[in-house]
Amino acid sequence: MTQMPVLETARLLVRPFVLEDLQDVYQLLDVELSQADLRTDKMETLTERAQWLQWAVLNDAQLAQLHQPPYGDRAVVLKSTGQLIGACGFVPCLAPFEQLPGFAPGDRLGGASLYSTEFGLFYAISPAHQRHGYATEAAQALIHYAFRYLRLRRVIATTMDDNVASIGVMRKLGMRIENNPSPEPPWLQVVGVLENL
Repeated sequence: MTQMPVLETARLLVRPFVLEDLQDVYQLLDVELSQADLRTDKMETLTERAQWLQWAVLNDAQLAQLHQPPYGDRAVVLKSTGQLIGACGFVPCLAPFEQLPGFAPGDRLGGASLYSTEFGLFYAISPAHQRHGYATEAAQALIHYAFRYLRLRRVIATTMDDNVASIGVMRKLGMRIENNPSPEPPWLQVVGVLENL
């Protein structure tokens, strides 16, 4: 497997992060999204974000050398200005997916409590650039790559019940929306599923 190339859309570049992105990615992920209450985890310090960024940069090349899927974060950049406005990418999602009606096996032999892995999609756009379709545009580029070049069967996205914007992106992508009948885990309340037909 080779490294995922820079993906280009009408308005965006979806590219690997570089070390020079530190100030911009810190501003986006640890200041803007935290202030907008869009992050549920703790805010990173600049030093912690720098360590994460080093990992993200190395991760891109190392996974390709290991012939593994291109899991990890990518920068969402405006083509017109070069401004970093978001992050997106692929992640292995380990969760009890069989408790969702669309994932349940026919026999249900206790499978609902077992965890399985799905190929996940994620996206986060700066609050200053939301409501312009950038998350959908970046996600569509990732899905096209996943289906055409990785030849995946399906891609999923997960969120919580109250994340209306993320659910809206799922719908715009044409995902089937699955609601978790169980309150646990809290981050697996809504799952968007898109099959490679």
